[in-house]
Amino acid sequence: MPTLRRPSVLSALLGSLLAAPLMMAAPPAHAGTRCTMNHVHVPGAERQVAACLDDLTTAGTVGTDHTDPSDWAGLQSTATRNPSGVPGIQIDGYFPDTSTFNTTHGWNHDAQFVIRLPERWNGGLVVSGAPGNHRQYANDVTISDWVLAKGYAFASTDKGNVDGRFYLDGRRPGDAYLEWYRRMTQVTVAAKAAVARHYGRPLRRTYAAGISNGGQLVRWALENHPELYDGGVDSEGTLWPPDDAPNALVYLPVALREYPKYAATGDPAAHAAMLRAGFAPGSEFLWDFNYRVLWDGTQRRAREELDPSYDGDLEAGIPFCQSGTPHCDADYDYYRRPMSVHRAVRRASLSGRIGKPMITVQGTLDSLLPIRVHGDRYDAMVRSRGAGALHRYYRIEGASHLDIEYDMFPDRMRPLLPCMRTAFEALERWTAPGGGHAPPPSATIPRQTSGDVANTCSIS
Repeated sequence: MPTLRRPSVLSALLGSLLAAPLMMAAPPAHAGTRCTMNHVHVPGAERQVAACLDDLTTAGTVGTDHTDPSDWAGLQSTATRNPSGVPGIQIDGYFPDTSTFNTTHGWNHDAQFVIRLPERWNGGLVVSGAPGNHRQYANDVTISDWVLAKGYAFASTDKGNVDGRFYLDGRRPGDAYLEWYRRMTQVTVAAKAAVARHYGRPLRRTYAAGISNGGQLVRWALENHPELYDGGVDSEGTLWPPDDAPNALVYLPVALREYPKYAATGDPAAHAAMLRAGFAPGSEFLWDFNYRVLWDGTQRRAREELDPSYDGDLEAGIPFCQSGTPHCDADYDYYRRPMSVHRAVRRASLSGRIGKPMITVQGTLDSLLPIRVHGDRYDAMVRSRGAGALHRYYRIEGASHLDIEYDMFPDRMRPLLPCMRTAFEALERWTAPGGGHAPPPSATIPRQTSGDVANTCSIS
């Protein structure tokens, strides 16, 4: 089993990143001039490769080794419009790590990152972590293209362990999730230093932004290291609560067990069990897609990471198991598992004690991370910690977890990405120098049914 080198305290991490010799900053580049890479440097990186590109957005990088469309497929609607034509420098590389799941560039090395430096820089940086178990390019369409066109530098991490085997990393249950948090801090510290050195002046603002598991990283970052950021946008972030409140290991087995009964006969008892578990009334038309594509793998990978002793059948490659089969995840009962499992969940849990402004958006029809279990509960946690004034929470009616679901049911849904982008602009105004303009109060936003639904969203 691969193991990780884990500094005992954050100071060790910061020291290792910032101990690299100070490099003379390259002069700022300007559109229409040849970019300068002489002093591009990412402190703490074990390997880094920089390239001058005519276009840092996916319009220019698709078909090259500077992005990978398979990494972001399905995360946005096919009707999403993105900007293009942003010249600058891309740095690909990795930090020291001993796990080897990420095969990008043939490096077979985890803790890979990408940093993009636009020629026309607005003084800001946006940092993200990959959603799901994807790699560092997963946010290229949803976040990178859009913020680069606004003038931000962009950085993203693969979180230190990727693909469906991420749970094989680490020594103790929960270690893989804890590495996600450490890698978010690592890439933020390194990118801030690299950006300031490259442009020859300090950053004016740094934001965290992420989707799903990447949203989980935004929450953790603003709870634990708010000094590194000016604010964050959390889109449908995952919640591992610090107590025995429902979590993914509670409601996903219910879905795996009860949905087949509901699908076969319309069993009202099975339907009621799904709703009690947290799935939203009105989301039933999305359950089949989630059952076939998402629920089983999500449950078993999370359970393998947090409760490997249960001995499910994921490694056997069996896509589903029948309820009643020994050690079947459809029969998993989190509340009857040993205390060691509950301690592992608490190790990865969030607190709600954010220290910088954050805006959360989540779809009311989310059928992978039901909003009642994840978004609603986290908002309540933030308020219980006395941090409600720093948080805005917008429940987006008609949106689910993957915007590809909107493409499947455009007459019943709306995509979430436009609302994430609107939230980012609201965060910019909220954190503007000299005192910003606070966003509208938290609210449930009615489903937009007219206009350019795939590219516009109002939260006012």
